[in-house]
Amino acid sequence: QVQLEESGGGSVQAGGSLRLSCAVSGRTYIDYSIAWFRQVAGEEREGVAAIVSDGRISYADSVKGRFAITRDTAKNIVYLQMNSLEPGDTGVYYCAADLTPSVQAKLLVKYEYDYWGQGTQVTVSS
Repeated sequence: QVQLEESGGGSVQAGGSLRLSCAVSGRTYIDYSIAWFRQVAGEEREGVAAIVSDGRISYADSVKGRFAITRDTAKNIVYLQMNSLEPGDTGVYYCAADLTPSVQAKLLVKYEYDYWGQGTQVTVSS
């Protein structure tokens, strides 16, 4: 029903910036949330940022003030602007979609999301 494709990953030095894109295709839904998660091998997938169709946004504490999630509704793309990158931001970044948006406290919970992209690698070197 929903397809997600990430792009924009790469390798940068600490302090640098990257912008990830999540192209959303499939049926048009009125209510939805799109989130970015990241995962390092051997660790749990963690929520980074989420944006809801009603305008709500949520960020993980570790990225507040450095990352910004936005959406272009005309293009069906959700962006994650990542500034002041740190080595701890390294990982595979996935975008995910939930067609029944959760309460604010659960926007970064991976089990709330049913659709996932393939991921894009972000590597930050010190």
